[in-house]
Formats: sequence, structure tokens, C-alpha cells
Amino acid sequence: MELLLAITIGVVVGSSVYLLLTREVLRVIVGSVLLGYGINLALFTSGGVKTAAPPILLADGSLPGPVMDPIPQALILTAIVIGLGVFALLLALGYRTFEEHSTTDVASLTGVEHE
Repeated sequence: MELLLAITIGVVVGSSVYLLLTREVLRVIVGSVLLGYGINLALFTSGGVKTAAPPILLADGSLPGPVMDPIPQALILTAIVIGLGVFALLLALGYRTFEEHSTTDVASLTGVEHE
């Protein structure tokens, strides 16, 4: 299972890097969001993947069997909420940039000459 997750993390991060290197503002925004999802998936994998393992202990403190680490799950939940806010902010900034400059090409926004 960890191998499948590692391959998925590689595909998501690779896709996000590809999108970050393009010249359109919307693709850069989507690439940054995908990079956040790849990092979240890597953090989830670091907590261990076990089937039917709850992230809780019994009332007396004993273990009911294999237990998942709840810290990565809590961090991922927080990162998803923050990532949604950042995505909304980046979309608003991208829309405002398009309104001001009438283009979404990153090279023309920075003033770099291109062929």
C-alpha cells in the first residue's frame, strides 16, 4: 500500500511542478494547490497506513489492536482548511491581475521579452 501511495505522491508532485513551470496564471495556481495536496498525502503516509486501525485508545488506556497515529491526520485536516483559503485568495488575485493587465501570461506580466 505504501508503494502505491509513494507513486501517487510522485505523480501529484510531478504534475504540480509541471503546472508551476507553465506561463499561465491559472495553471500556476492549480499547480500550487496540487503541490499542497501532494505534501498532505506524503504527511498522511508518514503516519503509517494500517487497515481498520482507529486513531483512538480504549478508556483504560489499553490498545484495542493496531492504532493509527492521529497527529498527521489532524495536521492534514488543518492544512486542507488553510489550503482552501489560500486557493480562494490566489484565485481572487489571479482574477484581479487579469482585470488590470488583460492577460494571464506570466512572462508579459513580469516584462520579460519572449519569442
